[in-house]
Amino acid sequence: MPNVTIQSRVKPELKQEAEAIFDAIGLSMGDAIRLFLQQSVNIGGLPFQPMVKQPNAETLAALDELESGQGKRFATVDELFADLEAD
Repeated sequence: MPNVTIQSRVKPELKQEAEAIFDAIGLSMGDAIRLFLQQSVNIGGLPFQPMVKQPNAETLAALDELESGQGKRFATVDELFADLEAD
């Protein structure tokens, strides 16, 4: 069976970042796309669970602090900015 061509438009930054990753593991962009497509067919779905980027450790710690009631609270935006400027 002859091969077909697939075209997709992506932002230049995304392409560059992905190419750097694929180059580091010895894959071309085409190889990586073929691998993705084959794995999708093999498992009958996406070969990963889509998710948003995970927060870093500092952000997670700040969220934990707020959820435990330890964070600062402000009645107005002006109070918030005054506190930020004081630090």
